[in-house]
Amino acid sequence: MREAQAQAQAQTDAQMKKSGEEMEKTFRELAESDKKTDAKLDRIAKLVGGISNNQGDVAEEFFWNSISSKPTIGGIAYDYADKNRHKKVGDIEDEYDILLVNGKDIAIIETKYKAHSQDVEKLINKKYKNFQILYPEYSDYNHHLGIASFYINDDTKEMALDNNVMVLQRKGDVIETIVP
Repeated sequence: MREAQAQAQAQTDAQMKKSGEEMEKTFRELAESDKKTDAKLDRIAKLVGGISNNQGDVAEEFFWNSISSKPTIGGIAYDYADKNRHKKVGDIEDEYDILLVNGKDIAIIETKYKAHSQDVEKLINKKYKNFQILYPEYSDYNHHLGIASFYINDDTKEMALDNNVMVLQRKGDVIETIVP
């Protein structure tokens, strides 16, 4: 009887060892598959990020060309336009897509391919607050905020206008400015 139990135990041990080896092999294969999947996902993320950046660049270039050639927004004529102005003072750092300046007004324009409510919130609550710290030389100017976008849904447009943010949209080959 003991011999039969020993033989059964040996068979069980052998089967468990074989199962353990098979599981280990399966885990190795899954890990290798995960690495390949991760690499593919990384390539896709870079591609999608590149497309998004390209779309943003297209929007920025369109609005820059339109605005800088005729720097008038909302009936206010500006003396000059600045593109991608970047500044850091202490721990505060920001970049502004388009700035328009005359002797008494400054317009801060954020460009987006497709504007979302978070973009309007960020312009008002972060970028504008940083601007006031980074550019104290414009504290006596009238400040005008604007969001320029190829597409902005009605809710986001309404939110912008309710917060005194101009909306600049492409209209054919020109831009249309909607002033709050």
